[in-house]
Parts: sequence; structure tokens; C-alpha cells
Amino acid sequence: MSKRKKGFRFAIRGRHFTLGFPFLWLTLFFALPFAIVLKISFSTAAIAIPPYEPTFTYADQLLNVALNLGNYLLLLDDALYYTAYLGSLKMALVATLGCLLLGYPMAYAIARAPAKMQTVLLLLIMLPSWTSFLIRVYAWMGLLADTGLINNVLMWLGVINEPLKIMNTDIAVYIGLIYAYLPFMVLPLYANLVKMDMSLLEAAADLGSRSINTFWNITLPLSKGGVIAGSMLVFIPSVGEFVIPELLGGPDSLMIGKVLWQEFFNNRDWPVASALAIVMLGLLIIPITLFHHYQARDLEKEA
Repeated sequence: MSKRKKGFRFAIRGRHFTLGFPFLWLTLFFALPFAIVLKISFSTAAIAIPPYEPTFTYADQLLNVALNLGNYLLLLDDALYYTAYLGSLKMALVATLGCLLLGYPMAYAIARAPAKMQTVLLLLIMLPSWTSFLIRVYAWMGLLADTGLINNVLMWLGVINEPLKIMNTDIAVYIGLIYAYLPFMVLPLYANLVKMDMSLLEAAADLGSRSINTFWNITLPLSKGGVIAGSMLVFIPSVGEFVIPELLGGPDSLMIGKVLWQEFFNNRDWPVASALAIVMLGLLIIPITLFHHYQARDLEKEA
């Protein structure tokens, strides 16, 4: 066999290995766990280890399949669950909007800063993420408490006469979500804005376009990809967030991650908890599909 054919075969095998690795990763860390959770969601809760009855049994050369649809029907019957779903979607949407309103000016300012400063500013955005997420949320508990730093400063300045009730409210959850996921909005926006063709802005300025008009008609449409990517990166994890509503929210801050935890660990009802997780994933398929669609379209444009 010639060296050329050997090299060609080696290149083909290398390409198959490269392409096969992501599929292997996806199978091991998504498809397989998803299949296990899906199977549990159709089982019946039991006082045993694990706390559910087997879905598939084999005896006397007969394979028996017992699918319990009651777990999914319970989600429709009990108002607690769809209230939790709606609460999660509402909080995730508000948090995404808040991150966008705060993150866009920050990303724009970083993208227009001198090149040396951009690295420093990006580092300042990322630096808090290098510490434990739990510790940062605990720090917010100290800031937002009735006797916390924010209330003490406002009372010292004479802005308020008595402490504001922030902790254990939805406001505290929104603050925590926006703080935690703001870097996920800033980074894709910055990556989009820094690549923008500045000659378009210069041409608009030469033609007498006002700054707000240039931003609305040129900058914002061209940064649409970054807005969509950042919004999806904030919205998707916010829906299933558990730590922030548990530590900063109150009894009325009902999110699906909190309910899911209670079903898994407090009630030990793994089948219902699995059904909750499957439905939550189904709800997230829409934004994930949109995200994939816009990413694929952007890649086609760049090609």
C-alpha cells in the first residue's frame, strides 16, 4: 500500500475519532442519564432502595413492562406543579431581561475600550465566578438582610427610616439570578460587538446620523446574534435554578428546581421528581432549538 493511501486512511480514522468523541460524550453524559430518568418517571414509588418499583421485569421467559402514567397526570392535577413551572419561567424571563439591560452597556463599553483595557475589564467580569457559587450567594444574604450592608447604608444616608424587606422575597431572587448569570450575557455580547465592522458606524456618522439612530439601526441589529446567545445562556439555567431561590427567596418564591429537590430528597418520590425533570426539559427544548437555529444560521453567514 502506498504511503499516500496509508496517510489518507489515517486521516479518515482521525476524522471519525474526532467526530465520534462528541457523540460519545453526549451519549454518556446526556442520553444515558436522560434515559434512566425517563425510565424512573414511568415507575411507581415504593419504600425500598432505590425508592421505586422496576419498570421492566423478566420472569418465566416473559418480559413485563409496567408504565405508570400517573406521575405525569399528577403534574396536571396538582396546581403546585404548574404554578412552580410558571414561577420559574417568569423569574427566568425577568432575570434574562435584567441581565440584558445591564449586560449590553457593559459589553458595549468593553468592546469600545482600548485593547489593553479590554482584557482587564473582562477579567473583572469573570473574577467573581472563580470563587464558590454558594459562598457568593451567602454573601448576598449578608448584603440583603434587614441588618445587612444595603439597609445600613441607606439608613445612614437618611434615605429610609426603617429597613427594607428584601431578603426572602422575589426581589432577592431576581437580584441573585441577575448577579449570578450576568457574565453569561456579557461575554457573548462582547464577542459579537468586538467583531463589528466599525466602517459602518463611521459611514453613518459621516452621513449625519445621530448616535441613538446609529445604535438602533446598525449596532443593535448586528448584535442580534450576541443578544440571542446571551439570553439563552441566562434563561436556560435560570429556569432550573435551586440554590438562589432556596437561600434568598421566601415561601412564595416557588421555582421548579426547589420543588424538584423537595420531591427527590424530602418526599423520596423519585418517579414524580423524574417526571418533573422530564417536563422541565421539554419546556427548555423550545429556547434550545431557537438557540441552535440562530447559531447555525450565523455560522452559515460567516462561512
